[in-house]
Amino acid sequence: MTKQGSVDALIIEAKEIRQKVLSMIVSAHASHIASSYSAVDLLVYLYEKILNIDPHKPLSLDRDRFILSKGWGISALYTILARKGFFPAKLLDTYCKDGSELIGIATRNHVPGVEATTGSMGHGLPIGVGMAIAAKLQKRTFRVFVLIGDGECDEGSTWEAALLASHHELDNLTVIIDNNKWQGWRSIHDTLKLEPLADKWRAFNWAVAQINGHNFSEMEKTFSQLPLTPGKPNLIIASTVKGKGVSVLEDKNEWHYKTPTITEIAIAETELKIL
Repeated sequence: MTKQGSVDALIIEAKEIRQKVLSMIVSAHASHIASSYSAVDLLVYLYEKILNIDPHKPLSLDRDRFILSKGWGISALYTILARKGFFPAKLLDTYCKDGSELIGIATRNHVPGVEATTGSMGHGLPIGVGMAIAAKLQKRTFRVFVLIGDGECDEGSTWEAALLASHHELDNLTVIIDNNKWQGWRSIHDTLKLEPLADKWRAFNWAVAQINGHNFSEMEKTFSQLPLTPGKPNLIIASTVKGKGVSVLEDKNEWHYKTPTITEIAIAETELKIL
C-alpha cells in the first residue's frame, strides 16, 4: 500500500498544481478552473505512480499513452507535463494568450506529452481504443489510459468505442470517468440520467471499479490491480467534486465558465497554501 509519506507528497503536489492552474487561468482571464480541479488528483497519481513515460523520449513507441478526453481541463495536464519536464515551466505563464502553444483545449503537436486533440465530447475514447488495438497487433506492452468526463457518457461515440473495446478484449485499456456530476449548463442528473452507470459498462462487458477520485490510497489499491479482469477493458468510476480544493468553487457549476474575482482568488490562495 501507499505509505503515508508518499501520500503526503502527492497531496502537496496536487495543491501546488491547483495553485499554478489558478494563476494561469486568472492571468489569461480564462475558464474551466473547476473542470481542471476535479481531475488534478487523478492526474497526479497517474503521472507519478502509473504511467511509463519519459519526457526525454516523448514519442517512444513503448511509452504508455494518456488521453485527456475532457480536453477543457487541459490547464491541469499542462502543469503536470511541465513539472515532469516535457517542456519548460515558463511556458505555463503564456497559457491561453496570443501566440501561445498552450491553448485552452488539448491539442496534439503543440507541446510534447499531449497525445490527442480533444475537447469535443466523445472523441478521446475512440482514439484510445485505436491505440490499444495497435498495441495488441504490434505485440507491444504499452498501456492506454483515457480520462473522460461523465457528460461524455451522453455521446454515442463513447458507447460505440466501449463495444469495440470489449469485443477486442482490450485489457490494456483503462478508462477513468471523472464523475463530478456536472456538465456545461446543468447537472448530469437533470441533463440525461446515467445511473446505474457501473451496470451499464458491465453490460458492455467491461471490468468496473469505483473509487473516490481524491483519495490516493483508494487509487493505489485499484490501479495496482490492473487489469481488473484479464481479457476485459478496465473502467474506473472516480467520484469527484468539481472545483475540488477551494471552498468557493466546489460543486458549483458556474465555474465551468467563470474566472475567479479578486475576493475568490484571495480565498483560493489561502486555502491552497502548503502548511
